[in-house]
Amino acid sequence: MNRKNLQGVWTALITPFDKNEKIDYVSLEKLIAFQLKAGVKGILINGTTGESPTLEDDEVEKMIKFAKEKINKKCFLMVGTGTNNTKKSIKKTIKATKAGADLILLVNPYYNKPTQKGLYLHFKAIAQSTHLPVIIYNIKGRTAINLETETLLKLAKEVKNIIGVKEASGDLEQIKNVCEKRSKNFIVFSGDDNITNKIINDFGADGVISVASNIVPEKIVEIVNVSLENKKDKSNKLNNDLKELFAILFIETNPIPVKYIASQMGLCKNIFRLPMCPISAKNAEIIGKVLLDLKLI
Repeated sequence: MNRKNLQGVWTALITPFDKNEKIDYVSLEKLIAFQLKAGVKGILINGTTGESPTLEDDEVEKMIKFAKEKINKKCFLMVGTGTNNTKKSIKKTIKATKAGADLILLVNPYYNKPTQKGLYLHFKAIAQSTHLPVIIYNIKGRTAINLETETLLKLAKEVKNIIGVKEASGDLEQIKNVCEKRSKNFIVFSGDDNITNKIINDFGADGVISVASNIVPEKIVEIVNVSLENKKDKSNKLNNDLKELFAILFIETNPIPVKYIASQMGLCKNIFRLPMCPISAKNAEIIGKVLLDLKLI
């Protein structure tokens, strides 16, 4: 896997549940087919949008095997295995590797707020437990800790299978700095749909691990493709067309809005596992107006 082969849209897939809060495999197959039809580069399961904190290890293992079979080499399969417990993350990574993942995503360890040295040692230990390519997921807003660029670049240099980062820090200056200082093969994915075209156009980023592509995958693929082709005017117009959608996807905590929209589109049920819960009636009404404007329902 080289950088060019991995550029594009990766969908951070929602996890569908049935009325008993079990994994809904009928809907999961439907969601995967929807992504494959749109031509995404890859699908991520067990990420933030997939409600990873509420999933059991055996459920994730089964989902990996199911997704791998349904994808059938039509795109890549990335699996989130990061936690704030290094040993636990290693075990999850080994299981995901054996189950058929193509890449591993490791989120910053949350709550315990390690030092930069602790972050370095954490990611290094997990990455060394697998032969698979590893993407670091830097999201301070969810984890209360930022992976500094110096630490990220040290990891990329010293741990051969750490090949990229999902940058969801929201800090444009930091993202620019990563893009400028990385090696030529190091991948930078956007973690925020609304700025993806900007960081591709202005900084040379490589794509997005997207929430919005759960519901408008073809549109996100088009935005990223024209951005990678350096067609700035067209990418800006396409991005602006989805400005309202990007905003409402975070009207409540992700993935509450995106799963609600997916349910309105008939892709899955609007069912969560606590502590996530269905969207408020007021915000559902706001979302409904945007969906009608965009002709999504």
